[in-house]
Amino acid sequence: MATQFKTKDSSKQFKRRKKRPCPLTIDQINVLDHNDIDFLKRFISDRGKILPRRNTGVSAKKQRIVSNAIKRARNLGLLPYCAD
Repeated sequence: MATQFKTKDSSKQFKRRKKRPCPLTIDQINVLDHNDIDFLKRFISDRGKILPRRNTGVSAKKQRIVSNAIKRARNLGLLPYCAD
């Protein structure tokens, strides 16, 4: 008895999503102010966590800037550490 192996169909390949452009690069923001709470809330979940790059579409360099600004705002009491 010969066993048959299934080959991968080229029609069932995974489709890649189009990469989302960095919202900070589009607006040409190089310096992010920690007092701009409305803008920083875009990068925080409803539970108060910092959203990852794959969800927000921010570049790695800008993600470090965003996370530092969020942490500074948390220390000043402008943003919550966790949801109530």
